[in-house]
Amino acid sequence: MKLGEIYKLAVTMGIKSDPRGKREVDKLLAREKEAFDKLPEDEQKEYDQERLSNPFADSRILYGDPDHDVWSIMAGVDMEAQEILLADRLREKGRKIDLALAHHPEGKALASLSEVMNVQADVWHNAGVPINIGEAVLEGRISEVMRLMLPLNHQRPVQAAELLDLPLMCVHTPCDNLVTSHLQKHFDRKGEGLTLKEVREELLKYPEYKQASLNNAGPTIVVGSEKRRAGKILVDMTGGTGGPAESLEKLAAAGVGTIIGMHISEKNREEAEKHKVNVVIAGHDSSDSIGINLFLDELEKKGVEVIPCSGLYRVSRVKKKR
Repeated sequence: MKLGEIYKLAVTMGIKSDPRGKREVDKLLAREKEAFDKLPEDEQKEYDQERLSNPFADSRILYGDPDHDVWSIMAGVDMEAQEILLADRLREKGRKIDLALAHHPEGKALASLSEVMNVQADVWHNAGVPINIGEAVLEGRISEVMRLMLPLNHQRPVQAAELLDLPLMCVHTPCDNLVTSHLQKHFDRKGEGLTLKEVREELLKYPEYKQASLNNAGPTIVVGSEKRRAGKILVDMTGGTGGPAESLEKLAAAGVGTIIGMHISEKNREEAEKHKVNVVIAGHDSSDSIGINLFLDELEKKGVEVIPCSGLYRVSRVKKKR
């Protein structure tokens, strides 16, 4: 595959599994195009025109020619300078690596992380929180994350990739959309009668969570007890990073009984406990791995080799021809 084809596939899959639905994403892109057309010519030159076709600001080709041929990918949850050096060391030893594929954003994609957070309001809306309330609750947290990104050394791994001439891209929200959609459908099929113990058992049916459990990082009940019934389950694993504590009150009022997430801040955990919302933390790298794997499977079908590293529990769901 060409590097540009991999990038476009990531965007397409991310849109298809987006909590907002394709129609809303198309509206978002149309508004982006309208705003771009109104900009003065000098500002258009500085504008990141990927925004016109890609609604995920945290997913970009960070270094490399879109026409570059990719036969082998080194993929990981984080691909920072040390992973770039590892890839180059493997190349020195004769391993073919055409692309470093990160999940977590780096470079300009990391600097723009706050721009993808609006999708959280749609996740909550799907669970019953009015969209106007969700967006209002989210505004302060988006501003906070934007400020947190300002002082970071965004370009470190990108410059490492440039110096070693190793193409680098990151696919963040599209993969998070994939795991969120996949798990939400799974638990919707199971209904609201599960206990929290049974929720954990359902998660452990996934090999990524099973492997994480063997590494002492498996699914954990952090609010609630095993015997409690889950009620209405919300899988909350997309939107860039953790949302505001205030959202827990709104989700409880909407009837959400249990949140399944990748991680949770102590402040949000306390707020969930206060409003009697159960919380099961499925695991960070393991949850990320499911989303990444669903994407990598599509590349594998097209003949691309995957070399996992940096927290990726690689599980292929591609049916092999006998």
